[in-house]
Amino acid sequence: TAPAQAADKCVADAIIKAKQLLLLHSDNDDRAEIDEPTFKKTGTIKALRGKGKFDVIEGLGYVYKGEYRLRLYYADIGGDCVLMGQEVLEYSDPFS
Repeated sequence: TAPAQAADKCVADAIIKAKQLLLLHSDNDDRAEIDEPTFKKTGTIKALRGKGKFDVIEGLGYVYKGEYRLRLYYADIGGDCVLMGQEVLEYSDPFS
C-alpha cells in the first residue's frame, strides 16, 4: 500500500539522518553506530502549528559504551519524507 511504502521510505531516510545526528552528538566519534533493525515508525504526534501530524521514527544508536534512543519526526508531504525534528536521549540512570 502507498502509506506502507511511504513509511518504509521514511524509515530508510531516518536511518541515514540518525547516523548523522549521532555523529554530530558525539563530535564525530568513529565508534558511533546505528542499530538499523531497531528503526521503525512508532506513532504520530501533533504538529506544533496547524492540524497536521508528524510520523515518529525511533531506533537505537551506540557510541562506545553509551546507548542512545534516537527519534526523528517526519511530515509526509506529497509522498516525500520531510524531516521536521530530531532528538537524542541517552539510555542511562544518572540517579542510581
